[in-house]
Amino acid sequence: MSAIKSLQERLEKEFLIIDGAMGTMIQEHVLDEAGYRGDVFQAHPSPLQGCNDLLSITQPAIIEGIHRAYLEAGADIIETNTFSSTSIAQADYGLESLARELNVAAASLARKTADDFMRDHPARECFVAGALGP
Repeated sequence: MSAIKSLQERLEKEFLIIDGAMGTMIQEHVLDEAGYRGDVFQAHPSPLQGCNDLLSITQPAIIEGIHRAYLEAGADIIETNTFSSTSIAQADYGLESLARELNVAAASLARKTADDFMRDHPARECFVAGALGP
């Protein structure tokens, strides 16, 4: 059975829970500029603090932990950390050329987290949804 069919079938029979605010959970980590840059973007010429989508590349353990926390709290669906992963939004940070890479990294991380969670909890079926902001 495909995931799409399974999702449709489940939605016909029950309510599914989607995760909560990624940005709020990220703020709990109180990252500074260096935390956002990680090792990869140390020489980037623009400030990066506040670019939450970048954390899927520079701090994947934080994003994975947030996804996992939502799944452990009962979420059936986790959203990718891609609210601002568009070339327009990333222009604020001089990262517009990374829009695709940000989306791929975030989607891969969310899918891996869901798969790992289901392996640890075989009775649970979890889904990943892409998130896109303004």
